[in-house]
Amino acid sequence: MEPIMQPEPMPLSRLLPASLAAGAALWFGVGLTPAWWWAWLAPVPLLWLALSIERSGQARLAVAIATLLAATHYTAYFAVVMPLPAAVIATLGMAAVWHLVVMGTRRLVQRLRNGWSVLAYPLLWVTLDLLMARLLPDGNWGSPAYSQAEVLPILQLTSLAGVSGLLFVLCLLPSLLALLLWRGNRVHRPAVLAGTVMLLLASASGYGLWCLQMPATGTPMKIGLASIDQAINASATPAYWQPIRNRYDVLVGELAAQGAHLVVLPEKIAVLPPAELARWQAHFAALARTHRLWLVVGVGEHGAHPRNLAWLFDPQGTRVVTYDKHILAPPERAQHYATGTHYALQTIGDARLGLAICKDMLFARLARANGQRNAAMMLVPAWDFGYHDAWMSAHMTVLRGVENGYAVVRTAREGWLIASDAQGRVLLQAASAPMPGASALVSVPAGAQRATPYTRVGDLFGGLCVLAALLLVAAAYRRRASPPLASAR
Repeated sequence: MEPIMQPEPMPLSRLLPASLAAGAALWFGVGLTPAWWWAWLAPVPLLWLALSIERSGQARLAVAIATLLAATHYTAYFAVVMPLPAAVIATLGMAAVWHLVVMGTRRLVQRLRNGWSVLAYPLLWVTLDLLMARLLPDGNWGSPAYSQAEVLPILQLTSLAGVSGLLFVLCLLPSLLALLLWRGNRVHRPAVLAGTVMLLLASASGYGLWCLQMPATGTPMKIGLASIDQAINASATPAYWQPIRNRYDVLVGELAAQGAHLVVLPEKIAVLPPAELARWQAHFAALARTHRLWLVVGVGEHGAHPRNLAWLFDPQGTRVVTYDKHILAPPERAQHYATGTHYALQTIGDARLGLAICKDMLFARLARANGQRNAAMMLVPAWDFGYHDAWMSAHMTVLRGVENGYAVVRTAREGWLIASDAQGRVLLQAASAPMPGASALVSVPAGAQRATPYTRVGDLFGGLCVLAALLLVAAAYRRRASPPLASAR
């Protein structure tokens, strides 16, 4: 009986540079402002490396080095929003997610060794992404899918299948390329496999282009956005906060003079005790009444059980809606903010408008719930983290609008003032600013909601991908373990 030949180890002099190169390639494909085109190619070197290293222990080490290097792209941001130990843990968590997907892909591909293995990487990513969206307090923030938020033809897939559909398509190309680079002409019928993947990508793009042919409907509504970066906390003196509030009054007045029918101010323009907050409420009620417009104001209530609120005033100065933020940012969780449970929608003109605050709109379930309540536009006061996550937060919110067929108006402090239509076309994008602040006027089509399949069926496609991943795993493990690669040449 011949001894079983063990696969040759990769020399460390090759393994380490290859791992660092794969990690560097991935580093440029992730982060808070990823290059959309590179996101299609960035995983290829890492997948190829994981498949090519014959010894599983070495493969795990190489993938760990590469994914940890790539995850450091987020570390500086994590250190802004949470204590340093938590930032380190979050960085390790991002690396672990990539490690799990890539090593899971390696295992399935090497066991299956057929054309179906091209589905391993997309299906595993969608499965893990969906679980994170459902189970983690920060959801699937950082999902590779969000890198495509400005690519309008691909973005339209979310109206059909949510983020899961977009992520599945995004992962198909790198999976195919890595498989072909690894196996070359040993892949069974490579032309058929590549043609099938290209056909799926072309179909996805074609669906998006078809969606973009639909004209925007509804009566244009002039909406003002105004923001001042300076924070007002509970210990602020009138000498500090009065000039800031006065400046908001001026910005609202200027937008009203330009014809604004509605003005949206940012999240937590002031965090105040209840008694002082009541005086601010009276002030903004008078401001809305003076200019005869609808006014959204984000404030915080300081106390034993702090709250993050959005007020909506009608042109008569009546506060018609008070909305409590549902999903808290890490600093709010640490300060034990109360969480809201109710949705807030108001008919203005011909359109039904909903309220949400910042992080709320980063979660598909809340955005979909507003779509199910026939929101045609979402008004979103926000406060980003020192411009670090301005692109990501703004465009994740735009994506939520595409998923559910409604327009989005988002006014942020330390971020962007952005408005988009139901297809994700950006109608306005401008940076916020410290005193004297920033303001902009935009005309947004406001009519009936454009109902989408995703609003009706939710993450059905994602659920089917989870089922398909389980079937793929079952099929892989029903096969006999593959012989070592060294003897399969």
